[in-house]
Amino acid sequence: MATSKKEFGTLPVFFTAISTILGAILFLRFGYGVGVLGFWGVVLIILVGHMVTIPTALAISEIATNKRVEGGGEYFIISRSFGLNIGATIGFALYLSQAISVAFYVIAFTESFEFLFQFIQAKYDFILPRQAISIPAMAGLSFLILKKGASMGVKTLYLIVGILAVSLIMFFAGTTEYAEPGTFSIFSAEMRNMNQFFWVFAIIFPAFTGMTAGVGLSGDLRDPSKSIPLGTTLATISGMLIYLAISWKLASFASETDLLEHQLIMGKIAIGGSIIIPLGLAASTLSSAIGSILVAPRTLQALATDRSFPGLRINAFLRLNDQKSGEPQNATIVTIAIAFIFVAIGNVNAVAGIISMFFMVTYGSLCLISFLNHFGSSPSYRPSFRSRWYFSLIGFVTAIFVMFKIDAIYAFVSLLAMTLIYLFINHVHRERKGLESIFTNAIFQLNRNLQVYLQNVRKRKTYSEWRPSCICISDKTFERQQAFKILNWLSYKYGFGTYIHLLPGYFSKAMKNESAEIQNKLIDLFGKTESHVYVDTIISPSYTSAIAQAVQLPGIAGLENNMIIFDNNKHKPEELSRIIDNYKLVNAGDFDVLILRTAAKEIDPTRDIHLWLKKTDEFNSNLMILLSFIIIAHPDWKKAKIKIFNITSKEEHEQTKNHLQDLITKGRLPITMKNIEILEESPEIGIREMINRHSGNAGLVLLGFRGDHLKHEGVSLFEGFSEIDAMLFVNSHNEKLIE
Repeated sequence: MATSKKEFGTLPVFFTAISTILGAILFLRFGYGVGVLGFWGVVLIILVGHMVTIPTALAISEIATNKRVEGGGEYFIISRSFGLNIGATIGFALYLSQAISVAFYVIAFTESFEFLFQFIQAKYDFILPRQAISIPAMAGLSFLILKKGASMGVKTLYLIVGILAVSLIMFFAGTTEYAEPGTFSIFSAEMRNMNQFFWVFAIIFPAFTGMTAGVGLSGDLRDPSKSIPLGTTLATISGMLIYLAISWKLASFASETDLLEHQLIMGKIAIGGSIIIPLGLAASTLSSAIGSILVAPRTLQALATDRSFPGLRINAFLRLNDQKSGEPQNATIVTIAIAFIFVAIGNVNAVAGIISMFFMVTYGSLCLISFLNHFGSSPSYRPSFRSRWYFSLIGFVTAIFVMFKIDAIYAFVSLLAMTLIYLFINHVHRERKGLESIFTNAIFQLNRNLQVYLQNVRKRKTYSEWRPSCICISDKTFERQQAFKILNWLSYKYGFGTYIHLLPGYFSKAMKNESAEIQNKLIDLFGKTESHVYVDTIISPSYTSAIAQAVQLPGIAGLENNMIIFDNNKHKPEELSRIIDNYKLVNAGDFDVLILRTAAKEIDPTRDIHLWLKKTDEFNSNLMILLSFIIIAHPDWKKAKIKIFNITSKEEHEQTKNHLQDLITKGRLPITMKNIEILEESPEIGIREMINRHSGNAGLVLLGFRGDHLKHEGVSLFEGFSEIDAMLFVNSHNEKLIE
């Protein structure tokens, strides 16, 4: 039995792509473009158009040489490299551009019979509709494809490419009377009517597409990693150079009036142009139409095979093959039906504009995904050829810009449609890899690079502005979430927070699985609120060992953790005892310590925040002020105010007041002087009684404590506040500057 050999080199890829690039627009509308915009105007269209097509050619070449995929069409290669959900989204736009292209090329093929339309109009004074030729031509093409399939198409392409080459040679060899004076110079050439630039661009842009036609040969190539990038890129650049040369030829050998009035102006320049140019037009359009009508049904069939459509019956219908020929019969019928609709429109300009928008959506999407894959691809994405991220970025930005310049509303609708298609497919096939995986990987890479950069910057800096980077450890998460709320408020705008749920025990497979389940539950639990906290779990045999592990964790934002939050129920003193037992351990790591004591009631953010400052709070005062400012910045506290109580001696009353006023003014803190109350020390009234009396209705009370006081007083340091529902005790490792 004969076996197929991978025997093709680069030339088949090049010829397949270049024959598709040099198509209908070349013969029908390029002269019109030069006539409207002038030589330099069309040169600008060529350059802008290739700012999209060259990056796309590089991107598709990269995807096609992914080591996981060695053969298949564009959709198959895209979907297997980027995932089925992304592939299907791009595949829908790709399919529509291919299906509508069939109609476009048939309409353009009709224009090769211009002599017939002119003859009938001159002899019978009757304007024959273009559909009189285009619809029968579409019917004939449909019949041949349904009966003969791919074998007919491939055999016909060889003859067509030869005719196309002869047509171009005769065109460049030709001359006109207009060229005799030789007055044209590229240095004096015009750029005119630039207000019509993007309208003309929409008509001409399909001329530059088709550079990916050779990708389908990937399974038959000796060295795809070399042949596909080289053949595709050479075809794209060669096409650009040929179009530049054609622009010069048209501008040099035809007047502006002739360019605008005669759509087959190339026939007036070429040797034997009245025959060879219509023949070249017929050949190029027929070859492109055959190529599109062969490729489009296979794209549609592949989409159905991947269950991209809603409903099993639709997918089963579209992926059905003809039993004898093996051709995608039903997908071909659907493609022919779509093509007939657009053939009925009969206007080259209208259909060209629609194709341009679909190609822009497709190419822009390809460039965007290629760009993201440069930063967030998985290890399974291993192309033999690598493009550059900045080429893909240029292609994506240019495609989006041009889309909105052509028609902003249509561009918005197109992008919205692509988004809705992706969301639908992602919803139906949640188990498949989607766009979020590429974004996630890209963010991971970006985060890593930023953290390394920040680490190097911190190493060089002698001073850094303080902001909270907090850890909270708790094994009572499912009993109370007050500590999480404090952490979330601190993390909302100015800080960073990591909440760690402790699972007592030794690390094992069972504990690891339980830990993963609990983490998912916590994410669901806290996800119901607007959370800004990273949630994790830790397995440890004791509370002390868990703290020792947690304080060594790196900060999630690249900032070293500098604060730890403990929480306990004020009615459970044993919880407070274990916090006090581990204070030295935390203090050894130079952490600020917050101890939250709450009762049955939850923290009420509609009430004010009260700060209690004492003489002994030389380090704690500024931290408490900063913490209250950070907490109240959260929307939950929008109705609350900060109120400061400062306990001082009678002699230092005025000095304390001036100090606070100066601190608030220089620090630009949202605290007015009417919310500052200076209380004098009294032997009859203790501090605890003052706090109970003045802050019984506060939403949160902040009070500082010192490490040496904790050592001597222990649990009693935190007791005696019977009227306070939520109290945050603050211990600052060092003084925080308020600037």
